[in-house]
Amino acid sequence: MSALNVDPQLVKRVLIINVTRIGDTILATPAIRAIAMHFPNADITCLGHPKRYTVLENLPYLSKVGSVTKKSAWLRGWRDASPVGAPEYDIAFVWGQDAALIHYACRKAKLVVAERHQDESVNVKLALAFDAPPRNQLHAVAWYLAMIQAAGVAHHQYSLDYVVTKSERDAAGFKLQSALGGVNFPTIGFQVASFATKAYRDWPIARFIELGLRIVQQHPDARFVCFGAPSDSERIDALSRALRDRVLNFAGSTSLRESVAIMSYLDLFVGIDTGPTHLFSALKKPMVVLYHPTIPSALYKPINHPAFSAIDHPLAGPTCRTRISMDEIGVETVWQAVSRALDGDGSLLPGMASPGIDAGVAPWPGDDLPMAPSV
Repeated sequence: MSALNVDPQLVKRVLIINVTRIGDTILATPAIRAIAMHFPNADITCLGHPKRYTVLENLPYLSKVGSVTKKSAWLRGWRDASPVGAPEYDIAFVWGQDAALIHYACRKAKLVVAERHQDESVNVKLALAFDAPPRNQLHAVAWYLAMIQAAGVAHHQYSLDYVVTKSERDAAGFKLQSALGGVNFPTIGFQVASFATKAYRDWPIARFIELGLRIVQQHPDARFVCFGAPSDSERIDALSRALRDRVLNFAGSTSLRESVAIMSYLDLFVGIDTGPTHLFSALKKPMVVLYHPTIPSALYKPINHPAFSAIDHPLAGPTCRTRISMDEIGVETVWQAVSRALDGDGSLLPGMASPGIDAGVAPWPGDDLPMAPSV
């Protein structure tokens, strides 16, 4: 590893810390995979958010996954700190600027690579203090890769990783077939909401209902499987009333891993850009995703996905910071992509070119632009 003057063949243990939301946890897997490939003889431990780290379980290049928080980090790792004892890890990589997590990594590892902190007393402890580009300046995957590239770690591909175990798939198959009455219907997953605090990113439920009715006209036996949080129940109930007995609601009733195992049986997934949507994209199955203009496909679409259709808002672009309604995305546009997917045809909507991924695409302005109110 030339940037840190370390022979990657001699590194035996590596620590990775990425405490964040579901989407960012899975979007970091190309970078995590690249670290594992760069240190071929190392055991790799990855720590994430207590409620989200499980999405990394069973990845073949990780020896251990677990959780940490900025609060718990203050109490951990002291036995490894010199002069009490030898650091447990050779190298640690830390995304994010929480001082507690960086200090914890410094206690656990001989060398630490992390984002530059505003407190210079934190940076002096790092082997590399990385000047991270602003969020939303690069595609999210490229943003995660930027730090490890600065440390001399090469990447090889951009696709996301997730592993559904046989036992998880068997249990999900039983659960799904029981709900469907043992009949093999065409199954379409719906993610109808994002976060309660970011409802402006949601496609109106009336649009989802109209889309569902169009699907039923062409595929009368279709069934719709809904994912999300308990707070999404009002929107899903409206969908269920309109589509009658064709809706299965798993929102809030399954764990993350149970949800993805159920997703592995779907024929198609349609949803807005949020955590479960990113998880589904790692399965490489047909999907249609709707993007708010402030988080367009250029920054968050799955890369190298074999059956992906992007529906971008008409105002999507580098300078858009308006909480405008998603109602301007019409049902007809989404239906055309869904119809092609259900017929087994290839996508005609690959999404916008991505900064940091596609050649010749300049970085976007990033999060230094203000977010305008709804208009």
